[in-house]
Formats: sequence, C-alpha cells, structure tokens
Amino acid sequence: MSSTSPKPGQIWKIDLGYEGKVRWFIIVSRFDDDAPRALSLGVPVTTKFRDSSYEVRLGKLPCFREESYANVQGLTALRWNDFQTQGGQVPSALLEEIRKALRFTLEL
Repeated sequence: MSSTSPKPGQIWKIDLGYEGKVRWFIIVSRFDDDAPRALSLGVPVTTKFRDSSYEVRLGKLPCFREESYANVQGLTALRWNDFQTQGGQVPSALLEEIRKALRFTLEL
C-alpha cells in the first residue's frame, strides 16, 4: 500500500494480523493526505445479516461473491500498511447509508 490516504467509500482487503484473518472493509473516515498517523477508519463487510439498524445492505458488489452487508458496529482503526487489495468503491448513495447508520450507532 502506498503512503496515500485511502478515500471514503473505497473497499479494501485488510490483513488484521491474527490467525491469517483477512477481511474486506469499507473506508468511512475522511480523506486526509497529511494525516498525523497512517490510520483510516473502516467498517467490515459481512455476509451475515441480522436485520438491524447497524447494518447496511450492499447487495452483490463486483468484488464480492455473494450479497454482503456493512457492519457499522465493527468500526475499526486500520493501519495503512495492513491494506492489501483495493476491491473497488461503493456507490455514493450506499456510502451515505453507511454514514447514516454510523450516526445512529454513535448517536451523532
């Protein structure tokens, strides 16, 4: 991964560093090419839907094998050096739905 800050809505495969666990995440933090730390905030993608306000239906995006969901309760700080593969970009309407779910989750 380059030292450039990932952009909101980008989908990245991230190495979480334990037991070889690699997961897809959607970047939700603002773009900052001059961030003081090489970190971005992301929400994990899951195929398990629990029908709650903490999830956003993504459908079957090109980088996923099946219908998937953004799990905003899993909001995570991600180190840029753990980013492996970019899988694309969520449409702006879906990114806004994810932000809406984050506002609900964080009571903002």
